[in-house]
Amino acid sequence: MQKLALFRLHLIVFLWGFTAILGKLIHANAPILVFYRMLFAAAFLYLFIRVIKKESIRVSKKLFFQLAGVGCFMALHWLCFFYSIKVSNVSIALSCLSLSTLFASIMEPIIFRRKVDLSEVIMGVVIVACILLIFKTEFQYKEGIFYGVLCAVFGTVFSVFNGKLFGKTSSGNIIFYEIFCGWAVLSLFYLFTGQIYQMDEINTRDIALIALLASVFTAFPMFESVKLMKYISPFTLILTVNLEPVYGIILAFFIFGESEHMSPVFYIASFVMILAIVVDGLIKARKQKNLTK
Repeated sequence: MQKLALFRLHLIVFLWGFTAILGKLIHANAPILVFYRMLFAAAFLYLFIRVIKKESIRVSKKLFFQLAGVGCFMALHWLCFFYSIKVSNVSIALSCLSLSTLFASIMEPIIFRRKVDLSEVIMGVVIVACILLIFKTEFQYKEGIFYGVLCAVFGTVFSVFNGKLFGKTSSGNIIFYEIFCGWAVLSLFYLFTGQIYQMDEINTRDIALIALLASVFTAFPMFESVKLMKYISPFTLILTVNLEPVYGIILAFFIFGESEHMSPVFYIASFVMILAIVVDGLIKARKQKNLTK
């Protein structure tokens, strides 16, 4: 069972890594892509929860607004992620995601009122140095790096506050309301700015790819990751998820060819960032093991 769980976990991370590939294959711009991704994902989740599992989606008014707030950050995270891909490439967007670990090391002590971890500070310095090195050597992608950094910020805010809501209702309800409310707020914004009339500027091919993105690469991995928590430790989950940029960058290199070929400095800096995150995870695991002795 443990080996099967690890295989499923790596499959999920692979699917998440392929999300960026689909983002580049889809011709629609970032606002349209995120609009339909969230709409389709919410529909798939609703059908799964209500029709297949026949579970209630009722939550309190207070929790609903909390989930709606977190859903807004999810929408911003995805918007910035796909903006980064559209104006630069997959490799830049995924490498910037490593900054999420740095931002989490700053936010979590504040939100959860715990002491700052020295290893997280050191890791943060290493990651910032690597990003600055990438920015210097890949300056032509400065706009993509900007959106990539914003993507990491919003993704961290989403993850941290999502952690505070865990256990207040079923995991399926949490995911459904966050995605649905994120889509609803995004729709209201598009309505007031007039962008809602651009949502029909999409072809059948893109609709099919976004439906695939929303189901196989969004709804399914989210449910699977929650189910796997019964068989694997949170540490193993977090450590493996850090492989997402690795899978994505390698896939992009072979699928898109020249447009994804970066300088040697980029790959060295990306490797150092991922290594720093893995080492930090190993240090935390050892500390946790010593505490439980």
